Amino acid sequence: MSEHAGQTKGPESGPAVGRGWPVASVAVIAAVAIVAGAVRAAEQNSNAESMTNPAAVAAPGQLAQMPSFADLAEHVKPTVVSVYVSAEQMGDASVLGEQGQGENVIPPGSPFEFFFRQFGQPGLKAPPRIIQAQGSGFFISPDGYILTNYHVVDHAKSVNVKTIDGQSYPARVIGTDAKTDLAVLKVDGKVGFPSVTFAETVPRIGDWVLAVGNPFGLGGTVTAGIVSAQGRDIGSGPYDDFLQIDAPVNKGNSGGPTFNLRGQVVGVNTAIFSPSGGSVGIAFDIPADTAKAVAAQLEAKGAVTRGWMGVAVQNVTQDVADSVNLKQATGALVDQVQPGGPAAKSGLKAGDVILSIDGKVIADARDLARTVAAQDPGKSIALRVWQSGKEQTLRLTVAALPTEPTPPAQPSKQSQPNLGLWLAPAGEVEGAGAEGVVVVSIDPQGTAAEKGIQAGDVILEVGGKSVSTPRDVTTDLEAAQKNGQRAVLLRIKTATETHFVAVPIGRG
Repeated sequence: MSEHAGQTKGPESGPAVGRGWPVASVAVIAAVAIVAGAVRAAEQNSNAESMTNPAAVAAPGQLAQMPSFADLAEHVKPTVVSVYVSAEQMGDASVLGEQGQGENVIPPGSPFEFFFRQFGQPGLKAPPRIIQAQGSGFFISPDGYILTNYHVVDHAKSVNVKTIDGQSYPARVIGTDAKTDLAVLKVDGKVGFPSVTFAETVPRIGDWVLAVGNPFGLGGTVTAGIVSAQGRDIGSGPYDDFLQIDAPVNKGNSGGPTFNLRGQVVGVNTAIFSPSGGSVGIAFDIPADTAKAVAAQLEAKGAVTRGWMGVAVQNVTQDVADSVNLKQATGALVDQVQPGGPAAKSGLKAGDVILSIDGKVIADARDLARTVAAQDPGKSIALRVWQSGKEQTLRLTVAALPTEPTPPAQPSKQSQPNLGLWLAPAGEVEGAGAEGVVVVSIDPQGTAAEKGIQAGDVILEVGGKSVSTPRDVTTDLEAAQKNGQRAVLLRIKTATETHFVAVPIGRG
């Protein structure tokens, strides 16, 4: 499970103590340490280059010596603060987030879902109470602006920060952005704070990094590791693009910085993957470019304005590409177009594939969300799309992302071929609506079942054509087969959403 890297100091919280593994782990570590010590004794003269160049690779038979991070740690620690929050806990008394507030960056149902289970009855609604929480942050300017996580200060009644020299200062929440889990604080009445510099380039996988923060209330803690992966999607939102690091990060590290060897911030610690509640070497950082851009907006106006085009999209699989005669499985497939939104005005339609924006290739749905969000409202952009079997260029004027959720677009009529399906017109099935064809039964071994189609789903379109009878589905499937298509794109309405499913032709 994945957890925020923050820490709660509430009356019911306390560190979890693992059972079984720790003894074995210590034994293994001790054995490795003894062996390593013996090797180092035999290889005393082999480590000079690695001491001066941490990236140097030892020759065969040699043991590369780990670099010292002492000078780097001494340089960056004064920029990092411990954040202490008095916050109001609301709602469920048994399901609490990092602060005990029930707020989660990782949403329920994601592969990285987590909950902190406290004492009490599940689902019990408790009255509001003030709890104490803590996290980390760092100065982004000498005049007292501090960057931290949104979930660290969410519902805060008061915030105090403590610097490495033990000085404590009250801080104001200047602005927050739940979508990226970032917040900006301000310490008033003093200038000259040591502040960070953001890295201009993304670190490479394998680069050394240093995490600094306040784990479990132990301020000024430094841990080291490497960048393990880039571009991680952990299911927290449409703008996921996390760095994964293996530096030990624990509850209380949330909002703290991760530095490269030049002392530049490459990421902001925000979440960990942990089956035990403690570090297992998998932590997730908000990249520096995102953190810097969001912080600038929060500092200037207390909120973040994002571009919006008014579509719901999904990834293009190879089956989807085959069904629309697209050579490569790339881009973002448009599921729905919001009526009256920028996309609708541009001529974009459900079933189109967005290939690029102003020449920038769109890899997938997540890439589209991030790219559009970065556009300034009012800007005119060029969309290269795959529409009706050919490339087209559409002009779209970006709007500002609505602050309130926009109701989903009404589904248009679509259908699906009979691939292990028994169908009926939607109008003949109670509760199915008036549009499309209902799946009344399904062969669990058939192709449709393999693609996740279930009884009760409504087929709205087959290959971009609306269907209203089972015969329509059969006819459109036969036409796709005659055209030499390897797959056909179905638009399906479920109980919760409308989406596209690409099913191979001639199977099941």
